[in-house]
Amino acid sequence: MNEIKRKAYAKINLTLDVLKKRPDGYHDLRMVMQSVGVYDVVTCKKTDDGSIRFKTDSGFLSDEDSKTNLCVKAAKLLQEKYGCGGVEISLEKNIPIAAGLAGGSTDGAAVLKAVNTLYELKISQDELERLGVTLGADVPYTLRGGTVLCEGIGDIMTNLPAAPDCVLLLAKPGIYVSTGEVYKTLVLDETSVHPKVDEQIDAIKEGNLDKMSKLCDNILARVTEKKHPVIVEIEELMKKEGAINSIMSGSGPTVFGIFENEDDARKAAFEIEEKGLSKEVFVTEFIRDIEKF
Repeated sequence: MNEIKRKAYAKINLTLDVLKKRPDGYHDLRMVMQSVGVYDVVTCKKTDDGSIRFKTDSGFLSDEDSKTNLCVKAAKLLQEKYGCGGVEISLEKNIPIAAGLAGGSTDGAAVLKAVNTLYELKISQDELERLGVTLGADVPYTLRGGTVLCEGIGDIMTNLPAAPDCVLLLAKPGIYVSTGEVYKTLVLDETSVHPKVDEQIDAIKEGNLDKMSKLCDNILARVTEKKHPVIVEIEELMKKEGAINSIMSGSGPTVFGIFENEDDARKAAFEIEEKGLSKEVFVTEFIRDIEKF
């Protein structure tokens, strides 16, 4: 095998809670993560000279850009640790950038899996996840996918039953949100209202879509929504058009709405685009098993 192609799925946070700041500067989190049907396509091909090269839809990255790219870092990590050969990575980008959807992390995870297969390294899933966290906090989850409780910085994972089927609407407004600034601005004290993570897990185990959806919550949204009211505007529009609930994913700015009816979701998508609230809008679904797609 000289070439392998993989889909790299985006994620949303059905629920995201921040417990406390850690001495290392990270935060202890408790969140329910879910793979969704918006994906990038990563193609990895062996190179004869041992080099690692990367290109996207828009062409090859500069050497400087490549230094910070998670796809390149993932390939270099395996090459340095396991002595495998080189790889040319091609990325077809569909997941919005800097959107709270783990686009960069899932691309890096796809490269780890692809190179592992391409060079028959036989690295276990557990070991890949341990390697992944050295690249980024979301990489271990995007290696696993599905419906998962993530704790610590996101690297302590517990598989959950698949979330109930639904129609999902994603909309990323054309704004930039700094994850670092969101965490820096977040105030955690006795007045903080925390998401009900355990109750949502119970709803997922019950297969109760209505209850699960109504418990979707994100403590970071308390910060981002104040600075960017367009997020609230999108949330309210989705609910008005029939979403059981609508909330921001990650540190933002992407908003997702959970619908029972595809017609309602598509009507909401049309309204969001018509009003100029977002140009990046997707009607999709939950992905139960990323290995089957």
